Amino acid sequence: MRYLSVTEIAKKWNISERSVRNYCAQGRVPGAFLTGKTWNIPENAEKPERSNKRKEPPVTLLDILREEKTNKYSGGIYHKTQIELTYNSNHIEGSRLTHDQTRYIFETNTIGVENEVLNVDDVLETANHFRCIDMIIDNAKAALSEKFIKELHLILKNGTSDSRKEWFAVGDYKKVPNEVGGMDTALPEEVADRMKALLTEYNAKEEKTFEDILDFHVRFERIHPFQDGNGRVGRLIMFKECLKYNIVPFIIEDNLKMFYYRGLKEWDDEKGYLTDTCLSAQDRYKAYLNYFRIEY
Repeated sequence: MRYLSVTEIAKKWNISERSVRNYCAQGRVPGAFLTGKTWNIPENAEKPERSNKRKEPPVTLLDILREEKTNKYSGGIYHKTQIELTYNSNHIEGSRLTHDQTRYIFETNTIGVENEVLNVDDVLETANHFRCIDMIIDNAKAALSEKFIKELHLILKNGTSDSRKEWFAVGDYKKVPNEVGGMDTALPEEVADRMKALLTEYNAKEEKTFEDILDFHVRFERIHPFQDGNGRVGRLIMFKECLKYNIVPFIIEDNLKMFYYRGLKEWDDEKGYLTDTCLSAQDRYKAYLNYFRIEY
């Protein structure tokens, strides 16, 4: 059996190379297999039937993230998202790991330390956050649920010093009252009912807009359902929901932190603060997509 490359098959079928890779990744080309990162496609393979005869199904950012994740593709938008989202979201919450250290953990699963003391929780939560991103990519199309949100928290905090505290509920709602930014949050006995109500109202909307996603985030953070990790879980949820509804996602970078906090606080009176901050973050992510030549 003679095998052809993606480029050769793309010319033969008169379609894009990305479409060929997608067909292969979806298992729609019998006999195609990977050698490293290279698809080997039987010479006599036939072009798969389109699900819509009139036009080729669109290739979304979510499709690309899933393909690069599955193929362990290095240097693409999946790689970039893992490092930027993890570094910035953890840094906002006080992690002292540098951008290079975060990247090194992702790329090599090791970290070099010389004349430096690192917080073990920072390292663990960085590795755990990579797994959380994989989870939101794998489950992007699923409806938000309490079970899913708790699972994100469980993965994020697994193995940390917090997980060894009896009063700290990892993967479950908080047991002790807490506050954020000097503001009261929902009491432990209120959390379950308020989360159910929030999810019921949100999931009742058939199509979600950018504003709907931001509004959910604000209300989630005000409930503050977990003892710690609420900000990171909340930002992961926003990224997931953007992927689900084919909205360009965004990463709140550390230099936007104070504008982001102000937007959360002022949402009821002026939605523009948070909206503009997130749109600025979205523009930065669009620059990544432009660089990798991904349409949006």
